[in-house]
Amino acid sequence: MKLPQLAACAALILASPGASPPANDDVGPLVQTLWLVQRHGTAAAADPSNDLRTKGSLYKALGKNGILSPAGVKGLMDPSTFSKLAGPDERLDLSEIRQALEADIPDSRRRLIPSVTAHAALLTTSFDRIDEPHRAAGGRLAEWIVKNYKPGKPLHVTVICTGNSRRSILGATMGNIAAAYYGFPEVRFHSGGTAPTAFNTRTVASLRDLGIEVEPTGDDAPRGEPATANPVYRVRWGQAGSTDLETIEFSKMYQDKCNPQEGFAALMVCGEADAGCPFVKGASLRVSMPYLDPKIYDDGSYETLKYAERRDDLGRLMLSVMMNVRNRLGQPNPTH
Repeated sequence: MKLPQLAACAALILASPGASPPANDDVGPLVQTLWLVQRHGTAAAADPSNDLRTKGSLYKALGKNGILSPAGVKGLMDPSTFSKLAGPDERLDLSEIRQALEADIPDSRRRLIPSVTAHAALLTTSFDRIDEPHRAAGGRLAEWIVKNYKPGKPLHVTVICTGNSRRSILGATMGNIAAAYYGFPEVRFHSGGTAPTAFNTRTVASLRDLGIEVEPTGDDAPRGEPATANPVYRVRWGQAGSTDLETIEFSKMYQDKCNPQEGFAALMVCGEADAGCPFVKGASLRVSMPYLDPKIYDDGSYETLKYAERRDDLGRLMLSVMMNVRNRLGQPNPTH
C-alpha cells in the first residue's frame, strides 16, 4: 500500500463522527504517536498542512509491533530528539510514548473539565480538515501570539461576527479551551458583534454537548433588538475552582466595556462583519477567517449536527494555532 493510501486509511481510523471520544489512554498507538510528533516532531511533521501525510507515515512506521525506531521516524523527528526520548535501546514502545506525553501535560489542561479535554484531544487528530485559507489565517494569529506573549500576562483576542450569537461565541469558547489545553490560559478569547442580538440557545446547547457549563446568571444585558431578550450566562470550561477557566458571556458590541479596548487581535469569523468592519478600533491585528453561519440550518433535522460541525471547525483551528504557539515558545507552565 502506498503512502497516500496509508494516509487515507489513517484518516479514516481517526475520524469517527458521532462517537464519544475515548479516554486518552485508550486511543491506540497511532493517535499516541501522532501527539508525540505534534509535540516533539520536526516543524514540517507537526505542521497541520502536512497532517494527513504525517499520519500515514506514522501508520507505516508503527508496523505490526507498534514500536517506533529511528528509521521509522526519519523525517518526522530529529534524530537527537528521538534518541533523548528513546534512551539506550533506541526504540519507543507505547508505554514510553505515554510516559513522554504525560510528562508534557500542562497544569491548565489538567484543570479542564474531563469531557472537554477528551473532545479537544479528538479534534487534534483531524487537523487535515482545516482548509488552506483558514490555516493561513490561523498562522497569522499564531505569529501574533508568539510575538506578543509574555508569561503570566493576559493577551487578548476578540472573535467577531455580526450578531454575536453563534460563531463568535463558539469561536471564543473553543479558543479559550485550546489555550488552556496547550498551557496558555492567559491567552484570553472574547466575543463581540457589530449588531448584537442574543446568545442563541442552539449555541448554548452545542457547548453543553461537550460538558461545558453554560448557566444563566439571572441578569439581562442591554438588548440589541427591542423584542429579543439578552440573558447573561456564565460559561465554564474548567473544573470547579478554576476561576481562570470561565467567563461571563452575552451578546454585545465588540467594543463593549467588558472586552479589551486596545492591543488585541480581532478575528472576523463571518463575511458580513468582515466586509462591514474593515477597521477594528483598538486592534493590533485583524484577521479574516469567515465561516458559514449554522443559523441557515435552524429548525431543520440537521440543526444539532451543523452547530457541532461549526463548533468543531473553529475548535480545530484554535487548537492548531495554540499547538503552533506551544511548539514555538515551549510550554510555560508544566506540572513538573
